[in-house]
Amino acid sequence: MNRSTRIKEKSPVLDALIWLVMLLVLLACIVPFLYIIAMSFSSSRAILNNRVSLWPVGFNTEAYRQVFAYPNFFRAYRNTLFYTGFGTLIALTMMVIFAYPLSKSRLKGQPIVMKMVVFSMFFGGGLVPNYLLLTSLRLTGTVFAMLLPFAINQFNLIILINFIKTIPDELEEAARIDGLNYFGILVRIILPLLTAAIATVGLYTAVFFWNDWFYSLIYLKSDQYPVMLLLRNIVNGTTMVGEAGGVGENASVAIAIKSAVIITSTLPIILLYPFLQKYFVKGMLVGAVKG
Repeated sequence: MNRSTRIKEKSPVLDALIWLVMLLVLLACIVPFLYIIAMSFSSSRAILNNRVSLWPVGFNTEAYRQVFAYPNFFRAYRNTLFYTGFGTLIALTMMVIFAYPLSKSRLKGQPIVMKMVVFSMFFGGGLVPNYLLLTSLRLTGTVFAMLLPFAINQFNLIILINFIKTIPDELEEAARIDGLNYFGILVRIILPLLTAAIATVGLYTAVFFWNDWFYSLIYLKSDQYPVMLLLRNIVNGTTMVGEAGGVGENASVAIAIKSAVIITSTLPIILLYPFLQKYFVKGMLVGAVKG
């Protein structure tokens, strides 16, 4: 019996094992999320009595009413949409323009620049030098303090570089024969073939801008805060209320509000992921294997 025959005989068992592992991973991701949803829609009495599992008990939306009634909540959501949308657009534009020349090993100085990119992945100036730099550039207190400093991520840049390297050079040579310059080649040849990589990098970048609250707290003014920072303040406030109330009604209300905050902050980005999943998987495989 040759090796290929043995592999075919074992494939049903391996398939079953793979499906089992995938099912366990899926349950590990979904069950906590369902529990949080149930807590956010349950009554404080049900939470206090530990009656909530994966289905709401004493259904009510009071926790969401309190979250939505928080001052400046919708303005913070608008700020987050602005940072996520424009931040991702600026980041993708700059990284594509940077990745295209770095994908050409024949470019003079390319190895040195690539070493600098990799070096900057592991060593940075730190928080204080970055803050002093942004202050000297007069960016603190403006939306550009969130949009510009995080426009280029080294890991995402390397994914784009490795993806562009997989595109045959013959396509560019044919485009140059037809009279296109390098900018025209980038726009009309390279970009249409970068759909998977752009979706992957775009998702990473959008998640970063959506989840950020720390840099917003440092660089922005209160009326420019994103929703994550506002929700963090809500969580801190409800935590103090819950601690002051011990294990009574206040504590159960605080748990419901924190659950509603988690759902409110994560649901939009979760709904976006299924539309980008097929591109995300392809982009990650190319970025990890090639180069």
